[in-house]
Amino acid sequence: MRSLIPFALALVATVGCAARSPGHPSSGVTMTLPATDASGTMRPEPDAPIDAALRTQVIDGVLEKLPATYVFPDVATRMVAAVRARVQRHEYDGVRSSVMLAHLLTEHLREISHDKHLRVRYSASPVPPDRDPAKPTDLAKRERETRFARGVNYGIERVERLEGNIGYLEMRRFFEPSLAGETAAAAMTSLADTDALIIDLRQNGGGEPAMVAFVATYLFDAEPVHLNDIYFRRDDRIREFWTLPLIPAKRFGSKKPVYILTSTRTFSSAEEFTYDLKALKRAVIIGETTRGGANPCDEHRVTEHFSVFIPDGRPINPITKTNWEGTGVKPDVETSAENALSTAHILAIRQRIAQADDHESDAHLRQILDELQTKFGRRE
Repeated sequence: MRSLIPFALALVATVGCAARSPGHPSSGVTMTLPATDASGTMRPEPDAPIDAALRTQVIDGVLEKLPATYVFPDVATRMVAAVRARVQRHEYDGVRSSVMLAHLLTEHLREISHDKHLRVRYSASPVPPDRDPAKPTDLAKRERETRFARGVNYGIERVERLEGNIGYLEMRRFFEPSLAGETAAAAMTSLADTDALIIDLRQNGGGEPAMVAFVATYLFDAEPVHLNDIYFRRDDRIREFWTLPLIPAKRFGSKKPVYILTSTRTFSSAEEFTYDLKALKRAVIIGETTRGGANPCDEHRVTEHFSVFIPDGRPINPITKTNWEGTGVKPDVETSAENALSTAHILAIRQRIAQADDHESDAHLRQILDELQTKFGRRE
């Protein structure tokens, strides 16, 4: 394998994309920076004791925000009623842990909504006030987001050319294009001349729908393709997501094979990318059924250390007229997450053999296939 990580970023001077402006609530997704240690490993929030007064304040604060915000008003009403009934039965009276209260409220709200984006969060550090769309972007917050994105290479984990001229791109987050567009463009440009492309989303937890459209653009031609719509309750509107007619540098294009790797950890916007391309029959999905979280959300401050993530939108795919909420995206080729990459590589080589039009290419590809099947025990 030949690594292409040292990108020729000078090839990309500007990012021509429909990225949302920082702080503009167009995507309905708020990025909260995770707590990490010096190595970047996720760590759990430190706990803190909670008394009866604060416990009541948190419960009331969460329930007050749901009816006006949650994408399905009738479900919000049922969630409020269910938690109020638990309060009446004194089910929370014995809770003395902030982390446990957040966990229980999340669990009880999801029992009604079955919405994997809906979550109550306790934070040891103070929760910032809710974003005011009328005010300019918080520059300090923007700098923190930029620093975090830069530290994880803007979500691009690996870019390689595999044996047989098969491109490989591993993405672990879809940052907004204004942050990650240049790096993503360079990655896609470096893979443009491969004969097939494997996009690995097995450890991708989601991100910005605008970045989904930006990356998907490289897999089509210049004519815009309708990828997805998102309905937002807060202003009763639908935002459409299309591939872009103009993008930096070279496209992979619409003719060559694309394979997407998934796992049970693939979530949110990573599922959207998978779902959109599957609906358009642009990619073969290989791996495990994804986690099943579709509805975009914003974080709302409840107290100094508690917040609630409330979905206020729902995707509506223009082809299926529905989405993957609660069901996940089922792969075309089911296999374990561990075996997904080798499966995709073998399938890509077989497809190249089927299309080979000269003896030299055919012999070379058959040798690669034989080596892969021997290595991974996939002979037929």
